[in-house]
Amino acid sequence: MSDYEVQLSDEEWRERLDAEQYAALRQAATEAPFSGSLLHLDEAGAYRCAGCDTVLFETGAKFDSGSGWPSFDSAVGPIVEKTDPSHGMVRTEILCGTCGGHLGHLFNDGPTDTGLRYCVNSASLDFDPGEES
Repeated sequence: MSDYEVQLSDEEWRERLDAEQYAALRQAATEAPFSGSLLHLDEAGAYRCAGCDTVLFETGAKFDSGSGWPSFDSAVGPIVEKTDPSHGMVRTEILCGTCGGHLGHLFNDGPTDTGLRYCVNSASLDFDPGEES
């Protein structure tokens, strides 16, 4: 049993999420670079986990990293970091701290004072315009 507040069966996740969201959040799939719907979104608001609706990021932390995925220099919601040794490299995977959904990866090459780049799949997030705190 996990320690996540939101825990659903695989069947319940499949019912709640569309195919792309399920692949990203529950199977750690990565959407193709430059394909995500949130990549060039600059409107003020909050980015929520598409699996459990927890606010994780805000527009003020978003920047264009040139990587092809929405990037943020800080998080406002619960993020779990986990070592990911897949694909012949060691990276830091980031998960939603409420439901354990795969969001993307964290890198230490961000251009702001935090030095961080949360590189996130658009499929892992929903956007709420005007909800920034």
